[in-house]
Amino acid sequence: MFEGLFQPMHMLVVLVIALIVFGPKKLPELGAGLGKSIREFKKALSAEPEKPAVENKNADAINTTEMKSEQATPPVDDKKTV
Repeated sequence: MFEGLFQPMHMLVVLVIALIVFGPKKLPELGAGLGKSIREFKKALSAEPEKPAVENKNADAINTTEMKSEQATPPVDDKKTV
């Protein structure tokens, strides 16, 4: 079905159509942007997933304890009861 799709004549026709649509000034910018995006995509696929860095385990424990104590205190009622 797609046997002769990437022949040089077909590629030339596609290039001419792209030149007409985008113009000679914008075409190099589009090519550079496309190349950059493809490189970054490949780089992201091949990179190892980053592990979150734990700087201070005690700081996390203190923050968790503070959060629990803040949640445990009942809200203060500012309304005066008569």
